Amino acid sequence: MRILLLVTAFNGLTQRAWCALREGGHDVGVQLATSAADMIEGVRRAAPELIICPFLKDRVPAEIWRHWRTVIIHPGPVGDRGPSSLDWAIAEGARSWGVTALQAVEEMDAGPVWATRTFPMPATPPRKSSLYNGPVADAAMECVLEVVAKAAAPSFTPAPQDTGRPRPLMTQDDRAFDWSDPTERILRAIRAADGAPGVRTEVGGLPVFAYDATPGLGRRADKPGQILSRRQGAVLVGTGDGSIWLGHLRAADPAHPRARIKLPATTLLGARLRGVPHSPLPVGAEPESPAAYRQVRYRRTARVGWLTFDFYNGAMAPGHCRRLLAGLRYAAAQDTGVLVLRGGTDAFSNGIHLNVVEAAPDPAGTAWANIRAINDVCREIIGCTRQVVVAAYAGSAGAGGVMLGLGADIVAVREGIVLNPYYDIGLYGSELHTFTLPRRVGADRAQQLVEGKLPVSAARAVTLGLADEAGPRHPDAYGEWLTALAERESDPRTSRRRRQAKARRLAAERVPLEVYEARELAEMSRDMFADRSGFAAARHAFVHKTRPSDTPARLQFEPVGRPRRRLLRPAIPVSA
Repeated sequence: MRILLLVTAFNGLTQRAWCALREGGHDVGVQLATSAADMIEGVRRAAPELIICPFLKDRVPAEIWRHWRTVIIHPGPVGDRGPSSLDWAIAEGARSWGVTALQAVEEMDAGPVWATRTFPMPATPPRKSSLYNGPVADAAMECVLEVVAKAAAPSFTPAPQDTGRPRPLMTQDDRAFDWSDPTERILRAIRAADGAPGVRTEVGGLPVFAYDATPGLGRRADKPGQILSRRQGAVLVGTGDGSIWLGHLRAADPAHPRARIKLPATTLLGARLRGVPHSPLPVGAEPESPAAYRQVRYRRTARVGWLTFDFYNGAMAPGHCRRLLAGLRYAAAQDTGVLVLRGGTDAFSNGIHLNVVEAAPDPAGTAWANIRAINDVCREIIGCTRQVVVAAYAGSAGAGGVMLGLGADIVAVREGIVLNPYYDIGLYGSELHTFTLPRRVGADRAQQLVEGKLPVSAARAVTLGLADEAGPRHPDAYGEWLTALAERESDPRTSRRRRQAKARRLAAERVPLEVYEARELAEMSRDMFADRSGFAAARHAFVHKTRPSDTPARLQFEPVGRPRRRLLRPAIPVSA
């Protein structure tokens, strides 16, 4: 079937739908909702049999839905309507929620129903972004596939909605809290607005939008709203009955020099934190509680070492890289047979922290320091021969975040995640990918992945050799599957064989690893300091969420008979 995805952005859910439908044998194209005129012209040009909108914030023009079957994937159960569905569900503590596939009509979210799914809501208030990328995305994919199947049945007619519950856009007044409120109330308010638009409040005397909230373990503050301590870029703020860690903030004053840029809390607050004590937590120390705020954790079970890291939105500033590097070195020094490097469920990694780079006084110098720091992590993974290293991609990854774990002995992905193994922001890319990627997929395929700039599903990643194994979608089931894999690999004979084979391969390399890095950094220096490929403008557009002016050609339907485009990127070196 010829299917057009009409979307506001080519986000994670859209990419997942794009991959699944293409792998199902369908002809799939994308049209970004850049303007009503562009949407109408794009649909006319595409002439699809079916239009699906997995992520669309804009109204579908009547010219489209009156002439083409158009189905909206709405993140709410049947009868729910409005633009803040997930915000209200989290804020009001809904026990269950759902996703509904609706035919587009004049009234928003009021069309007849093609498919629907429901799921239980977590007991602990989830981040809106986590809810969207997890249960909502899973339910949405089931609805998308059901819609496609029903669209192929000539006798199918969608069912009209009998009831409706229109809900308004949630405002900052709806989200407002006081720091004297209970921790759970504040946590729910902030997580219902994560990652957009955040909740307006005041921290350290600065009006901000708050994100990335985690319950603290500190005693009740003498003065709610007071900053009690700081750790790993976050600040601990007192509440009415305890405290909350805030990992990221955005200045609310449009005149602030860093307005509109979401940053680690300590980066934004800067000198306002003078006198606020640090709360250090060494990597190798036992956490005071599983709920303690720490981005990198290590634990050991028998012959398996587990190093887990979870960076907000998968972005890794130099400080994140240094913490992960320290964790890797600590883990590698232990007498285990296997080291599992597991990223967060929301995101494994998305490479360098573009927001921090954009907000820096010297963006080029900060980007350079950032890429050097993440390269140190990659080199540690590649060179580890004391343990069998398993890179566990529990969440999606992009750009350098995909390349980060490719030097591991085993790459284990979770079903349903999406990998974007390319750099699309005016950077050549480093993370030693010119060494690791061709060794996994071959030189030609590596070039195609980097140049093609298209997402890869977990199943496709295994087929290509980008990953070795794929585990189940449910996070708990994936954890059990990963444990079984690690225990299997920890058998002394098995682990020794694999470690020795890796050591021999590294020793046989004719070109030192440093040469690959030097070549990559030479290219990156031109991108960062000379801006040869528009890194500054692309970074600014990404950070400030600027909508693209048109749909990239690579996402559109491929015209029949069009000659293959010549790729101009410098070849990935595989030998001297």
